[in-house]
Amino acid sequence: MEFQASYDYFSLLNIVLYYYGISNNLFLDSLDSKLNNQVAILICGHGSRNKLAITEFQELTKLIQKRYPTILVEYGFLEFAKPSLVDALDKLRNHSIKKVIAIPAMLFAAGHVKNDIPSLLMNYSNKTGIEIIYGRELGINNLMISAACERVKDVFKQNDNLKPEESLLVVVGRGSSDPDANSNVSKITRMIVEGIGIGWGETVFSGVTFPLVEPGLKNVVRLGYKNIIIFPYFLFSGVLVTRIKRQSDLVAINNPHISFIHAKYLSSQTYVVDTFVERIEEILNNEGKNFMNCSTCKYRSNLFGFEEEVGMIQESHHDHVEGLGISCDLCDPECNGACEIQNQISTHNQEKSNLGKDDYLEHEHEHEHEHLEGHQHEHNHHQHSIYPNAKHPLGPVTLRLPNKDQILRKSVENN
Repeated sequence: MEFQASYDYFSLLNIVLYYYGISNNLFLDSLDSKLNNQVAILICGHGSRNKLAITEFQELTKLIQKRYPTILVEYGFLEFAKPSLVDALDKLRNHSIKKVIAIPAMLFAAGHVKNDIPSLLMNYSNKTGIEIIYGRELGINNLMISAACERVKDVFKQNDNLKPEESLLVVVGRGSSDPDANSNVSKITRMIVEGIGIGWGETVFSGVTFPLVEPGLKNVVRLGYKNIIIFPYFLFSGVLVTRIKRQSDLVAINNPHISFIHAKYLSSQTYVVDTFVERIEEILNNEGKNFMNCSTCKYRSNLFGFEEEVGMIQESHHDHVEGLGISCDLCDPECNGACEIQNQISTHNQEKSNLGKDDYLEHEHEHEHEHLEGHQHEHNHHQHSIYPNAKHPLGPVTLRLPNKDQILRKSVENN
């Protein structure tokens, strides 16, 4: 209310100045500056141990800052990287910010967007009194569809003999225990297929749900297409993007007559930056209203197969990894999977290997959750809702990264 009252006061004073014929351009500039100094934008990232992913995220925030030169733009991470969201909010408070527009840098609304980030923001707001307005995830719009299509079109530009109608597109989504988010990946696939005129399209996932990359591709190769384009629908680089390529290599070894071509992830394309601006403007121009679609949210609607999750308490489960710095120094700079090779012989992984399948699935999260040096916690530290398809034969444990020796060994066996 204090923010709104100050605005009304200056608006009234501006009318008085206008009535007496006093030039008010300088006054308006001063007013805009005062208001903008009270408002800031916070880009809420997931976080990664991969240096390239963090660098790409930082580049994105710089591009957003250029769109709002008079408003402070900060960023923070939910887990695995610094600054944490709390650190970023503390920094904004130190700049005397009164209102924060928080935008989740997530493609779709699953656990991080619906539970972890808003819980953290709400707790911080309650403790400090700072006003935080939470915006939408990137979601599906014409801009994000264009960003995806551009990545696939780049493949055809780089391969002159490749024809869209003779190619098969496989879009790889992150995967979550939220059916609404998973179904949106399938929608992206269809939009690309129809937009470009590709022969066929399929959707697979890197973890949590099904089908995973390898079993999904094993089914795809039966369709008879000689060219398969694999597009990771991810914002930035990271270990999952590397895993996707390695897993597809395993399938490619058994199918030498098929060409597997990898498209680049989304990155900071203009279309992506435009979508962030769209999410920010939704708040600036609509009195802080959030336009998130709740009609197919498993917490609010009685979705078939997920009825038990309606009304479930939505809270964050990421205190144990919040604020952890980058701990992987093996990337060059893109993830090469070297950390997982070390991980396979670590004490923690030996202990985890003794768990039963059900225990492991219960521990599985909707994010990259390797346990490197400096990050250990008890397996019973919190409970998630049980994913109805946790024992599906084509998933949903997050795919592991085969090393080059495994791929080479499989190639020798097939020859």
